[in-house]
Amino acid sequence: MATSVSAGLCSSFRGSWGTSISGEDCSMLAKAVPAQVRVGKPVRSQPMMKNVNEGKGLFAPAVVVTRNLIGKKRFNQFRGKAIALHSQVITEFCKAIGADGKQRQGLIRLAKKNGERLGFLA
Repeated sequence: MATSVSAGLCSSFRGSWGTSISGEDCSMLAKAVPAQVRVGKPVRSQPMMKNVNEGKGLFAPAVVVTRNLIGKKRFNQFRGKAIALHSQVITEFCKAIGADGKQRQGLIRLAKKNGERLGFLA
């Protein structure tokens, strides 16, 4: 079984796979196949940092009403200050009991998870 490759998609393969493409059939096939195939970039949505418990929790309705009353920008400033103050309290507590930085980070993460569940981060 000898094969020889000529230009493009044309070949003179004479194996047992059936008939080969030659002559006019080869040129028609070569014209039908585009030289380049364009593939669009896959559409990816931007990752969003969103609370999975948004709207849920005991305090969520109060948080939503407060945010609507005072405005989103002012509310986020207030919430940021409250979170920073709470982190400072946790840090001082860890210093008082002699906990290391890893335990402190664990307590801060726990506080965040509890805040999400209770609806403070709605």
